[in-house]
Amino acid sequence: MTATPTRVELAAVLRRAARPPVREWRFWALQAGVVLVAALHLEVDLHSSLETKGFPIGVPVALLVVPVAYAALRYGLAGSAATGAWATLLWLPDLLLPHDQGHAGSDIVELALVDFVAFVIGLRIEAERLARARAEVATNQRMDIEARYRQLFDANRAPTVVLDDRGRLVDANPAARASFGGGLRLGASLEVPGLQGLSPAGCAGRVVRLPDGREYRVALAELPAQAGPALVQVVFEDVTEERTEGRRASTYASAVVQAEEDQRRRLARELHDEPLQLFLHLARRLESLREAHDVPEGVRDSLDEARRQALDAAGRLRVIARDLRPPALDQLGLPAAISSLVASTEEEAHLATELEICGHAERLPHEVELGAFRIVEEALRNAVRHSGATMAQVRLCFGEAELSVRVSDNGRGFRPPAFDELASAGHLGLVGIAERARLLGGHLEVRSAPGQGTEVGAVVPLGRPRR
Repeated sequence: MTATPTRVELAAVLRRAARPPVREWRFWALQAGVVLVAALHLEVDLHSSLETKGFPIGVPVALLVVPVAYAALRYGLAGSAATGAWATLLWLPDLLLPHDQGHAGSDIVELALVDFVAFVIGLRIEAERLARARAEVATNQRMDIEARYRQLFDANRAPTVVLDDRGRLVDANPAARASFGGGLRLGASLEVPGLQGLSPAGCAGRVVRLPDGREYRVALAELPAQAGPALVQVVFEDVTEERTEGRRASTYASAVVQAEEDQRRRLARELHDEPLQLFLHLARRLESLREAHDVPEGVRDSLDEARRQALDAAGRLRVIARDLRPPALDQLGLPAAISSLVASTEEEAHLATELEICGHAERLPHEVELGAFRIVEEALRNAVRHSGATMAQVRLCFGEAELSVRVSDNGRGFRPPAFDELASAGHLGLVGIAERARLLGGHLEVRSAPGQGTEVGAVVPLGRPRR
């Protein structure tokens, strides 16, 4: 279907129509034919007796359609309009003949039809030419775009392939052929470990290992096809160095956390075995001295005060040792350790805390229990130190294959930044929680808003279905 010409294009057509092809000898040959038809018609009208000898009325006028149509086909509106105007001009002598020698009325009507045909056919030819020019421009543009795409496609250092709707290989750039080691065949299905059976949308973002031994992240883009279903371009982004660095960072962070826990365990044991026992032994010695008969009353009071101070120091050391390494976690498990933590938080910080345990509680791997306990501990510490909360709720859910931990409070709340901005925003406690959850293969969620409290949640996979 021909598109409607724009005003600019129509103005260009009219400008071309005002400049007939006067330098073309074929154009003048057409005009000579028009002169011949006009002269023949004038001769017939001057000798009216000829009309009865094979020249019907108006036939020469109808003959003008032939040169007009040919001029339109060859030169467009410029040729047909000029030919029609030339025919009208040549017909003026015939129109001025007396009534008994000419047919002015019928000739005017037929000339008008010829001029109309000249204009319509010429305009139609111009429209077809315009459409063809548009198509050629669009084709050239498409070919230019395809050439540029092909240049970028071949020069791209990332392995890139094009698949049809059935997952069959349509095209591959040199980087892809090098990464797959010659295992690519046009028309065959693309076999990539880790992507079998997945829809194109399910492949996006996955990390796979190609035959060259490197790791790549999959990115997809739909390519509109000229005919048939759309094609899918699959780009393999090399993330080998990124993932290697990430594994190094994770290994280092895990080692740091493990070293911290080992240090905590050693300090807790040393505090419990030496200073705490020394203070308790000192308190018992002071008590035995006080009970001696020859001790003056003033000295007894001093001994009582020293004994209370020794017991107070022992109690502080016991709290420090418990905070460093909760004994209930190793002996009784995660629910008992968190219950003890909630009770001590209520007693020491005067924070009304509620504990809810759902699911079937059982002993979990040591690193999971320790990580979940530290997450709850840090979340409660943040609620006490920073939120100004009066109430907190701890929810511990044992799922079939994951452990969910959530701590919420009614504090002042805040606007949580993105996780990669936590450290720069000063939320180092949340950074530690997020890192612990990540090291366990889980993730952290922080929901908060000014005046609406804060909820910190972590989901940790157990690595196996629970019985």
